[in-house]
Amino acid sequence: MYIFLPLRLRDFKKLDASKEKIRAWKRQARRGNRRVFVCVKNGDFIARGDLVYDAHDPDYTIPGQRVYLSRLTVKKERRGQGIGTAMTKFLCEEARRQGFSEISLGVNKDNAAALHVYEKAGFDTLLFDGKDQWGAYVKLMKRL
Repeated sequence: MYIFLPLRLRDFKKLDASKEKIRAWKRQARRGNRRVFVCVKNGDFIARGDLVYDAHDPDYTIPGQRVYLSRLTVKKERRGQGIGTAMTKFLCEEARRQGFSEISLGVNKDNAAALHVYEKAGFDTLLFDGKDQWGAYVKLMKRL
Protein backbone atom coordinates (compact mmCIF):
# COMPACT_ATOMS: atom_id res chain seq x y z
CA MET A 1 0.00 0.00 0.00
CA TYR A 2 1.27 3.46 -0.92
CA ILE A 3 0.92 6.49 1.32
CA PHE A 4 0.97 10.01 -0.12
CA LEU A 5 2.11 12.75 2.25
CA PRO A 6 3.20 16.38 2.16
CA LEU A 7 6.91 16.54 2.90
CA ARG A 8 7.86 18.39 6.08
CA LEU A 9 10.59 21.01 5.75
CA ARG A 10 12.90 19.08 8.06
CA ASP A 11 12.64 16.06 5.73
CA PHE A 12 13.72 17.89 2.54
CA LYS A 13 17.28 16.69 3.23
CA LYS A 14 16.07 13.17 2.36
CA LEU A 15 15.41 14.21 -1.25
CA ASP A 16 17.89 13.08 -3.88
CA ALA A 17 19.19 16.50 -4.97
CA SER A 18 21.99 18.98 -4.48
CA LYS A 19 22.09 21.12 -1.36
CA GLU A 20 21.46 24.20 -3.51
CA LYS A 21 18.28 22.76 -5.01
CA ILE A 22 17.04 21.62 -1.62
CA ARG A 23 17.65 25.11 -0.18
CA ALA A 24 15.74 26.68 -3.09
CA TRP A 25 12.79 24.28 -2.71
CA LYS A 26 12.67 24.92 1.04
CA ARG A 27 12.66 28.70 0.43
CA GLN A 28 9.77 28.30 -2.01
CA ALA A 29 7.91 26.06 0.44
CA ARG A 30 8.36 28.54 3.30
CA ARG A 31 6.97 31.30 1.08
CA GLY A 32 3.97 29.15 0.19
CA ASN A 33 4.89 28.81 -3.47
CA ARG A 34 5.71 25.07 -3.49
CA ARG A 35 4.35 22.00 -1.74
CA VAL A 36 6.35 18.82 -2.03
CA PHE A 37 4.54 15.49 -1.74
CA VAL A 38 6.06 12.06 -1.43
CA CYS A 39 4.83 8.53 -1.94
CA VAL A 40 6.02 6.31 0.89
CA LYS A 41 6.10 2.54 1.18
CA ASN A 42 7.56 0.79 4.21
CA GLY A 43 9.09 4.08 5.34
CA ASP A 44 10.95 4.73 2.07
CA PHE A 45 10.35 7.63 -0.29
CA ILE A 46 9.64 5.96 -3.62
CA ALA A 47 8.20 8.91 -5.56
CA ARG A 48 7.95 12.64 -5.31
CA GLY A 49 5.91 15.39 -6.97
CA ASP A 50 5.46 19.10 -6.30
CA LEU A 51 2.70 21.61 -6.78
CA VAL A 52 4.04 25.06 -7.67
CA TYR A 53 1.67 28.00 -7.39
CA ASP A 54 3.59 30.69 -9.30
CA ALA A 55 6.07 29.53 -11.93
CA HIS A 56 6.30 33.03 -13.48
CA ASP A 57 5.00 31.50 -16.73
CA PRO A 58 1.29 31.77 -17.66
CA ASP A 59 1.47 28.42 -19.46
CA TYR A 60 2.26 26.81 -16.12
CA THR A 61 0.42 28.91 -13.54
CA ILE A 62 -2.52 31.27 -13.40
CA PRO A 63 -3.33 32.49 -9.86
CA GLY A 64 -6.36 30.71 -8.44
CA GLN A 65 -6.92 28.76 -11.66
CA ARG A 66 -3.88 26.76 -12.80
CA VAL A 67 -1.19 25.06 -10.74
CA TYR A 68 2.04 23.51 -12.01
CA LEU A 69 2.90 19.85 -11.38
CA SER A 70 6.68 19.82 -11.07
CA ARG A 71 9.48 17.34 -10.34
CA LEU A 72 7.42 14.15 -10.59
CA THR A 73 9.95 11.37 -10.15
CA VAL A 74 9.81 7.70 -9.25
CA LYS A 75 12.85 5.79 -8.01
CA LYS A 76 14.37 3.81 -10.89
CA GLU A 77 13.90 0.45 -9.22
CA ARG A 78 10.19 1.23 -8.69
CA ARG A 79 9.32 2.32 -12.23
CA GLY A 80 6.79 0.35 -14.26
CA GLN A 81 4.67 -0.50 -11.20
CA GLY A 82 1.98 2.18 -11.58
CA ILE A 83 3.47 4.51 -8.98
CA GLY A 84 3.84 7.42 -11.41
CA THR A 85 0.20 7.01 -12.40
CA ALA A 86 -0.88 6.90 -8.75
CA MET A 87 1.25 9.94 -7.87
CA THR A 88 -0.13 11.89 -10.82
CA LYS A 89 -3.70 11.05 -9.80
CA PHE A 90 -2.98 12.05 -6.20
CA LEU A 91 -1.48 15.43 -7.25
CA CYS A 92 -4.42 16.17 -9.54
CA GLU A 93 -6.86 15.41 -6.72
CA GLU A 94 -4.83 17.57 -4.32
CA ALA A 95 -4.87 20.46 -6.81
CA ARG A 96 -8.65 20.08 -7.21
CA ARG A 97 -9.06 19.95 -3.42
CA GLN A 98 -7.10 23.21 -3.19
CA GLY A 99 -9.58 24.84 -5.58
CA PHE A 100 -7.68 24.80 -8.86
CA SER A 101 -9.54 24.04 -12.07
CA GLU A 102 -6.44 23.29 -14.19
CA ILE A 103 -3.06 21.64 -13.73
CA SER A 104 -0.08 21.89 -16.09
CA LEU A 105 3.30 20.28 -16.53
CA GLY A 106 6.32 20.17 -18.79
CA VAL A 107 7.85 16.96 -20.08
CA ASN A 108 10.71 16.11 -22.41
CA LYS A 109 9.46 14.75 -25.71
CA ASP A 110 11.84 11.80 -25.54
CA ASN A 111 10.41 10.66 -22.17
CA ALA A 112 7.91 8.17 -23.60
CA ALA A 113 7.06 6.60 -20.23
CA ALA A 114 6.13 9.95 -18.66
CA LEU A 115 4.20 11.06 -21.75
CA HIS A 116 2.19 7.83 -21.54
CA VAL A 117 1.38 8.39 -17.85
CA TYR A 118 0.28 11.98 -18.46
CA GLU A 119 -1.79 11.11 -21.53
CA LYS A 120 -3.52 8.36 -19.57
CA ALA A 121 -4.17 10.84 -16.72
CA GLY A 122 -5.95 13.25 -19.08
CA PHE A 123 -3.30 15.86 -19.86
CA ASP A 124 -4.73 16.46 -23.30
CA THR A 125 -4.29 20.20 -23.93
CA LEU A 126 -1.02 21.17 -25.62
CA LEU A 127 0.13 24.58 -24.38
CA PHE A 128 3.59 24.63 -25.95
CA ASP A 129 5.76 22.48 -28.19
CA GLY A 130 9.37 23.60 -28.53
CA LYS A 131 12.94 23.46 -27.33
CA ASP A 132 15.12 24.99 -24.69
CA GLN A 133 18.73 24.45 -23.60
CA TRP A 134 17.85 20.93 -22.32
CA GLY A 135 16.06 19.78 -25.48
CA ALA A 136 12.62 19.36 -27.02
CA TYR A 137 9.67 19.39 -24.63
CA VAL A 138 5.96 20.05 -24.39
CA LYS A 139 3.80 21.84 -21.86
CA LEU A 140 0.55 20.00 -21.23
CA MET A 141 -2.58 20.87 -19.27
CA LYS A 142 -5.49 19.02 -17.76
CA ARG A 143 -8.81 20.44 -16.65
CA LEU A 144 -9.71 19.23 -13.19
